[in-house]
Amino acid sequence: MSGKRTGFASLPLHGGKAPAWLFSRMVPLSREILRHIIEEYGAQEVLRRLSDPHWFQAFGCVLGFDWHSSGVTTTVCGAVKEALKVTSSEWGLFAAGGKGAASRKSPAQITAACERLGEDPRVLVHASRTAAKVDSAAVQDGYQLYHHTFLFTTAGEWCVVQQGMHDADGTARRYHWLSEHVTSFVDEPHEAVCCDARGDTLNLVASESADVRHASTELARMTPQTTIEAIEKRAAEGQLPELLLPKRHMLFPELDVDTRYLSKILLQTYERAPEDFESLLGMQGVGPRTLRALALASEVIYGTTASTRDPARFAFAHGGKDGIPFPVDRETYDKTIEVLGRAVDRSSIDYSERRRALKRLAAFASE
Repeated sequence: MSGKRTGFASLPLHGGKAPAWLFSRMVPLSREILRHIIEEYGAQEVLRRLSDPHWFQAFGCVLGFDWHSSGVTTTVCGAVKEALKVTSSEWGLFAAGGKGAASRKSPAQITAACERLGEDPRVLVHASRTAAKVDSAAVQDGYQLYHHTFLFTTAGEWCVVQQGMHDADGTARRYHWLSEHVTSFVDEPHEAVCCDARGDTLNLVASESADVRHASTELARMTPQTTIEAIEKRAAEGQLPELLLPKRHMLFPELDVDTRYLSKILLQTYERAPEDFESLLGMQGVGPRTLRALALASEVIYGTTASTRDPARFAFAHGGKDGIPFPVDRETYDKTIEVLGRAVDRSSIDYSERRRALKRLAAFASE
């Protein structure tokens, strides 16, 4: 199964949660919007739209949430997941995961849904786990993942919306994935990247990191001592190559690499001999520090250099909750749910009435 990250967004990190009166409305409104999209275009179109960071942000604003808060990610995904609970079988669209501990339940929830469908869950579980591993370990931009929502169809298409937290500057960054067009999880898996800021990044999925990915995989097949000796020898000589990383520029083995732990992980990779970088990435225990050490060692031994290009490219903004740019009008909100639901539910209502309902929804979002 192919994987594609279509973008990510950096957002201010806000505490708290959506008030109950708002979330109780977000669920049915999101259900009616998704219902219309599915009836018009099919379930796969929902995945395409949720994987587009611009559309996702606008969707959150239509639902009445903050236009720039990190909470839009967790709350919108939560509303969508809740909305799908009663329609998944009918629509062939399912959601797994969520925030914090719920994110770690994604594999089990995917498996449970596939068992009900009589489908093999392994490809989808692999996609969920690998997307999370790439954004937490292969792209080291200073953000620690704490939210992961995985949506998929009965046909096997999927998308991921996940978010990480940056403790140092109090921001969150959202990552979007879509299972179309790209055949690799580890070579430029993103199509567009949206971010308010850029920073020093170790980007092992950049195209220019191809040699490092190959060399790191080769090193993972070698005896652990080969890699550790290369790092320690160059460190002792004071000749470590410069690896740009978040918060500081040089990789210091005494701070970043515990050679005892690294030796244990490298022994595991040596015994299992990963076929490629994606297999290496998926191995238990292979995380950011192991990949940094392998990247450094590959530069020492093979002369390969890892990309430090932050995949962030441009920023965006829309409008929403907390009275900015306008307070949520509860009466209008409820009317929108009612009208949109009536328009998409009743086959006796003609196409023009559906369009008028959507125009009311658009007007609500833009006022």
